[in-house]
Parts: sequence; structure tokens; C-alpha cells
Amino acid sequence: MTDVAENSERIQNKAFKDILSQGYLSYSLSVIADRALPDVRDGLKPVHRRILYAMKDLQLNPQSGFKKSARVVGDVIGKYHPHGDVAVYDAMVRMAQDFAERYPLVDGQGNFGNIDGDGAAAMRYTEARLTDVAVAIMDGLEDGTVDFVPTYDGDNNEPAVMPCAFPNLLANGSSGIAVGMATNIPPHNVGEISDALQFLIKNPECSVADLMNFIKGPDFPTGGEIVETPETLVQVYETGRGAIKIRARWEKEELSHGLYQIIVTEIPYGIKKNDLIKKISDLILDKKLPFLNDIRDESAETVRIVLEPRNRNIDPAVLMNHLFKTTDLQMNFNLNMNVLDKDHVPSVMSLKQVLRAFLNHRQDVLIRRSRFRLDKISARMEILKGLMIAYLNLDEVIRIIREEDDAKASLIKAFKLTEVQAEAILNMRLRSLRKLEEMQLKAELNALQEEEAGLEALLKDEALRWKKISAEIAVMKKKFGQDTVLGKRRTLVSGAAEEVEVPLEALIEKEPVTVILSEKGWIRAMKGHVDIDDTVKFKEGDKLQFGLHVQTTDKILFFASNGRCYTLVADKLPRGRGFGEPLRLSVDLPEEDEIVSMSIFVPGRKRLVVSKKGKGFVIKEDDLTAQTRNGRIILNLADGDRARFLIPFEGDTVAIVGENRKLLLFSASEISEMSRGQGVCLQKYPDGVGVADIKVFNKEDGLAYPCGGGTRVETNLVGWFGKRAQVGKMPPVGFPKSNRFI
Repeated sequence: MTDVAENSERIQNKAFKDILSQGYLSYSLSVIADRALPDVRDGLKPVHRRILYAMKDLQLNPQSGFKKSARVVGDVIGKYHPHGDVAVYDAMVRMAQDFAERYPLVDGQGNFGNIDGDGAAAMRYTEARLTDVAVAIMDGLEDGTVDFVPTYDGDNNEPAVMPCAFPNLLANGSSGIAVGMATNIPPHNVGEISDALQFLIKNPECSVADLMNFIKGPDFPTGGEIVETPETLVQVYETGRGAIKIRARWEKEELSHGLYQIIVTEIPYGIKKNDLIKKISDLILDKKLPFLNDIRDESAETVRIVLEPRNRNIDPAVLMNHLFKTTDLQMNFNLNMNVLDKDHVPSVMSLKQVLRAFLNHRQDVLIRRSRFRLDKISARMEILKGLMIAYLNLDEVIRIIREEDDAKASLIKAFKLTEVQAEAILNMRLRSLRKLEEMQLKAELNALQEEEAGLEALLKDEALRWKKISAEIAVMKKKFGQDTVLGKRRTLVSGAAEEVEVPLEALIEKEPVTVILSEKGWIRAMKGHVDIDDTVKFKEGDKLQFGLHVQTTDKILFFASNGRCYTLVADKLPRGRGFGEPLRLSVDLPEEDEIVSMSIFVPGRKRLVVSKKGKGFVIKEDDLTAQTRNGRIILNLADGDRARFLIPFEGDTVAIVGENRKLLLFSASEISEMSRGQGVCLQKYPDGVGVADIKVFNKEDGLAYPCGGGTRVETNLVGWFGKRAQVGKMPPVGFPKSNRFI
């Protein structure tokens, strides 16, 4: 009962939602600060910082030998990072991959994975050491430049941030997903960053656009090509957010007999080469890239993906433009410069803010390093001054040491020394009692006094500090800039890409088909150009209405009695030798309406549209195509009228015959050209009578129509010529009883 009473005092009454909210908030902050977001000053997350520090502690500098990765991982998780070894090793592997990191921080020996997507070997097989870039990031770590904090178990200390003489955040980029936020920063070129930093030091009030004169855009380790306008890039870097379009780089390789192949030499950042090739191969097999015959991987140390076109007539630019739209040969890098500032507060920064944060950090590092050095100089000068007193009074010093019981106290009293000075004199070796040694002490003291004066001046003058930082940046650029193999720009910034129109025939495998539409509205596309005769089978009670020999790349125009025109690509029509399927499954054709014309779309051609009551107009064929199932309204119909004809408008004379067997010929120029409307009257009819047939022909060729089992051409047409909208006369003797011209 006593224990219960004691524990009851510690019990707190809180709402479960409050406890849950507080716990989740703590977890969120932990993920944001300790896992997902990098520090704006050194561009590192805790795991990366701890890996580098552990490797430094193991003295794995670039000049030393390699050590097993397992040894590094063991030290990291044992001393600094209380997480799983797999997570630590994965982070270390990425730091060593030259296709993932623009400036690798780890020099790996062994299998550290590849751009194909293969993973690294186990940590017991691989070895590692630091790179020169990593050394630059940790330069000055022992000089009091940054704070050290206790490790998770309190047994060791670790740096809270690296001094970072290298602009790692922008140079290598970073990515991560936290709770409710994420970061995705691309790598950049260090030489360009250096130039921008120098400009910012001299022009603190400059804009992001000014800085973009130096930093052209991201510089990915895998190269590629950025296809964005300068204005778009400036906007992205001003806000710290936005999409940057990057695509593969390619070249045309000529072969014999006029053939060619396309060689992809660089792929977008973050894309696994094997996955890319597999996806393109699947598209080829699914006939979604019919103009591409094959894809091969001939890569060795460099990327070489061979694209083989289906024929030599395909434009390489058209082929690649379609691949960019349908495959990962082009992707968007969604930039999000969400970082932790020096107070560990997450925020989305612009390019200028990131560069300013780096410069401010270098200013803090310089001040702390100068003060640390001043303390060292002061301590050394104190000792040197004591030693100089000893040399000036050497005999007395020796006597005191030999005769006095408490030599230290006697020295302090006799020469007014500090304890540190007295201790240094007592620890002095006998062989140091030379005249030469005294001269060296004086020279060292003078040098330290000069250095002290310089450091004090540096701490008092901000302009001198910026000059010092500028010199450090210049040294860094010389070591890692564009003139080095590592620092040469890899990604081309070419501006907005020119859109290349991909013609329909380039997307569809061209082959002959026969399109059949029955009277009951069933449609099909039979392979090849077959005879449209009695061998074509239909459902019972159904028969042929229209038949066309076309190519799969052709567009088919369906003109309906409701005055709408529908468009379908022949490749999309149901295949096979069955009965097909209802056309109404592909277009929104009302049940009370029917198709009155089926034809191949010919760009640039003109058509004559005619209604049942003899109204019509000329229309460009390009105005007939529709992009949706609803089709396009072409003919505005009066009550009781229906669309009747859609025929080619090729000739100078129009022949129209009504159901009342009256024939009228008039000049084709009398018909207006429109894109939509009711049209003009072509022939006048009594109530209940409509047009039976219409034809456009050349007057000098004569009017042809069936007669006596053959074709008759009537050239004496004077009696039937008139003006548009007249009644007309009875046709010549022998004109078909059906009132049709065919």
C-alpha cells in the first residue's frame, strides 16, 4: 500500500489526445532535425556527419591506406549513431558513388554499386577512406571552430556542425522526407558556386538573378541536359521550389547504306539504367513505340545505349521527342531547398539565402579559429617570456634549482614568474641551454607577436575577414573548380527545348486495313485490303453500308444525320474477321441518328456539306476533325431537316437532283465557304421533297451517270444550267430512275 501511495503522487491526469499530440510532435521534430533535413551550413545530415567524423578519428585520410567498411560502420554505430548498421552502410555507400554524389566524400575500394541499379557488396568486402572534399569539409575541426556535443551515451563528443571550407549543400545536394515536409536539392558546380560567393561578398544587396549569371543551374554527376528557360530557373531559385526539366543527351551515329542509330550517352540523374532500358523494351514489345525497332546496352565505363529506329526515314528529332514524352529519358527534378538554419529551424530558402548562410558560417568559423589561435599564441608567449628570463639569469636559475628545496616557489618569487612559466623552466632540458636556442626563442616570440597583431586586427575589421574568406574560396576553387577533372561542368544548360511535333504516323505502325461499316452501325477493321464483296459476312438482317481501303495511320471521318462529324483513327477500330462492334461504343451517336458518310481525312481538301432540304456550304476538311467522342457540330439543322451528304468539293460545276426528279446545274463558285452553319439553298423543292443526290465535276469533262449497264457522259448541258436555288428541269433521257449519279 505504501508503494501505491507513493506512485499515486506521480500520476498525472491528462487527455489521451494531448499525450498523443505531444509524443507525435517530439517524434516529428526528431525526424526533421536528426534524420531528414540537412544543415544549411555544412549540407550534412547527422548520419553523414558522424560517418565522416568516425573516419577522421580512424585517420582514414586520402594519403593513408583503406580500411574495411565494416570497421567504419562499427565505430559509427558504436560511438555516435545509435541506429542499424544497414542504414549507416547505405548512407556511406551513397557518399562513395560518383554517379550519386557530384563530389564524393568517401573514396571506396571494391563494389559500391553502379548506375545500372546493382547494389554494393557487403560491408565486410569493401574498403574506404576519405576524399579531399571530405577533408576540406572537416578542415579546422581541431581549431575550436565549431561546438562539440556529447554523443548519445555521453562517453564521447561529436561536432554539432562541420567547419566546411567546401560549399557542400549546393555542391552535392541533398534529399529526404520528414514529417509533413521534404527536401530535394540538386548538386551544382563548385566553380560556379565559388564565383557566386565572391560576387555576393562584394555585392551583398545583389538579387538571385544576378547570382544566376554565375550559377547556370544544377550540375548532375550523370550529366544530361537541362531544358528550361533562364526565367524559369531564376523563378525556381528565388522561391526555393519548382520543377527543373532534365533529359538525356544523345547523338546520331551514321551507318552504311543511309542507315543510322541513336546513341544515348548521358541519362537523367537518379534513373537506374537497367530499369530505363527494360521499360523502353516493354514499350517496344507492346507496340507503343512502333518507330523504334530495338534497344541495346553497350555501356562500359561510360553510358552507351543504342536505339535502333524501325526505318531510316524516321526523323531522329521526332523519335527522341516522343521518347522524352513517354519514357524516363526526360524527367522533372522537383527542387525544394528546405533546410535547417543555424538555430535548427526548418525553412525553404532561396539561392541567395543558402549562399549567405554559408558565408556567415565561414565568418563564424574564421572568428572562432582566430580566437582559438590567439589563446594558443598567448599561452605560448607566456612560456617564451619565462624562458627568456631564465636565459638572462641562467646562473641564478641553476643555483635555485640546485640549492632550494622548493625550486618552483623560489623561481616565482625571485623573477615574478607565473606558475606556467616556472613549470616550463623546470621542464627545460639541459641541452637547450645554448646561445642558439636563445636566438630561436627570440625569433619565435617575434613571429608570434606579429601573428597576434594580425589576428587582433582581423577580429576588429570585418572587411579584412571577408578578404580572408574570399582568399579561402579562391583556393577552394583552384582545387575543385572547372579547371579540374572533377570540377568540369557535366550537365548542359541549353534553355527551353524546341517542341518537335510528332506526326500520327510516327506513333502507329502503318499497315493496310479494310474498314467495314454495316447498315446497323457495326464497324470493324479487317487486316489487309480485301475485296468488299459478298465474301464479307454480316449478322443476319444486316448488310454493308460503307467500305474503305485505308492505312492504320489514317483518320476516318464519320458524318452523321444530326450534322455532327466524328473522327476515329483506323488503328483504334476493332480488328479481326468477326462482326466488329457497334460504332456507338466509340462515338456518342444518338440512337435516332445514323452515319450518312464515311471517308478518309485528307488535310487541305475541301468538302461540300448538304442537308436533306437542299441547304449546304463548302468546308475545309481540317475543320471536320474532332478530338472527343461528341464529335464536332458542322451543319446547323432546321426543324425536320437532316444531314444528307459530305462529298469532295473538286470541280467547277455542281449537279444536284431532287427526289422530284428535277436536275439543276450551277457554278460551284456560288456556294459559300464556312466552318459551321446552315448553309445556302442549293435547289428549291416543294414541301415533302428533298435532295436525292449531288455531285461536283468539271464542266469541260461532262456529267457522267449510269446508263444502260454502262456510263454515259453528257456534254451538252446548256438546258440544265441555271442559278443556285432554282427548281431545275427533268434530267436527260436515260438518266437513272434512282435519281443517283453513281
